[in-house]
Amino acid sequence: MNYAKFDFVSHDLVSDVTREGITDQVIFEKRPAKLPDGSIAEGLYNAWIILNNPAQYNSYTTDMVKSVILAFRAASNMRDVNAVVFTAAGDKAFCTGGNTKEYAEYYAGRPHEYRQYMRLFKDMVSAILGCDKPVICRVNGMRIGGGQEIGMACDFSVAQDMARFGQAGPKHGSAAIGGSTDFLPVMIGCEQAMVSGTLCESFTAQKAMRLGILTDIVPGMKVDGKYVANPLVETRMITDEWGRILHGEMKTGEALAEGKELMKRGEMDLSALDDKVEELCSKLLLTFPDCTTKSVEELRKPKLNAWNANKENSRAWLGGNMMTEANMGFRAFNEGNREVGREIDFALLRKELAEGAKWTPDYIDSMMPGVRK
Repeated sequence: MNYAKFDFVSHDLVSDVTREGITDQVIFEKRPAKLPDGSIAEGLYNAWIILNNPAQYNSYTTDMVKSVILAFRAASNMRDVNAVVFTAAGDKAFCTGGNTKEYAEYYAGRPHEYRQYMRLFKDMVSAILGCDKPVICRVNGMRIGGGQEIGMACDFSVAQDMARFGQAGPKHGSAAIGGSTDFLPVMIGCEQAMVSGTLCESFTAQKAMRLGILTDIVPGMKVDGKYVANPLVETRMITDEWGRILHGEMKTGEALAEGKELMKRGEMDLSALDDKVEELCSKLLLTFPDCTTKSVEELRKPKLNAWNANKENSRAWLGGNMMTEANMGFRAFNEGNREVGREIDFALLRKELAEGAKWTPDYIDSMMPGVRK
């Protein structure tokens, strides 16, 4: 049936999100929605929000955070949008968190500036959690640190199996209080949340699936024109001598060496990831829209309740931390390199703090990688 054009009232913050307020490092697209048979669902779309900073592993700058907020607000309001796909350019990284160069060169030593920045970051997470449309994280590569946090804020996550996941905060001067300390206990349990949030050891897509933070995984590499499972990962459900499940863990020894050799012959191809994301969007399309929105709102509550209880009380601590450990950690990562490393000497820091060292600019300078021999 044809209906006369209705003169809708706009509830958007900007009149055209594709031209106003969106940096070129965030791409907003409306792509035609498809039915399960692959045909176009006329007049319906999926909104794609794409982080476009691959040279810096799609880490988000202040301007990018603003753009993501606007993009999610716009997608939420679009009456012809079925679902939102949140992803990034390239095949190396979905997102590795905040832009360390900006953190080190602008925010380090400026606690009030960082507190204002964290208002934007928390508004970005809230924009994802408050979107009126289901949100799918298309995990095209590493999802680390703040990237893990904005990824877990999404309703679904589909990953290519070369991706890695995890936190980085305590290794680089921060804490995972931009969502992970809220979401991880709810999603994977308190014990594994503690492991991820404090030890900062990244893990495979297969383990992420086993832990429960992925909807699905698909192969991301082709060898001789055919998809292969991640050659570096043990994909069989086996146990070691202590009874630990090794499915999804990195291979070791000869098996790892063989996997690396196979990788040299491979090439990345994310078409299977796109197909799986499209399949999920199509399934969501064949539901009542308001019933789906209400279901999504209710099912988000465990994450949303934890997030809302804690999001504001973290900003002041994060700001103050920019005078001490974050100042040191982000600068070390930014100023270090492959030769000298990108982390400080943690044992030395702990020893000297225990002896009364002060967080002076000179002391922070003295802890940069390669300074002390």
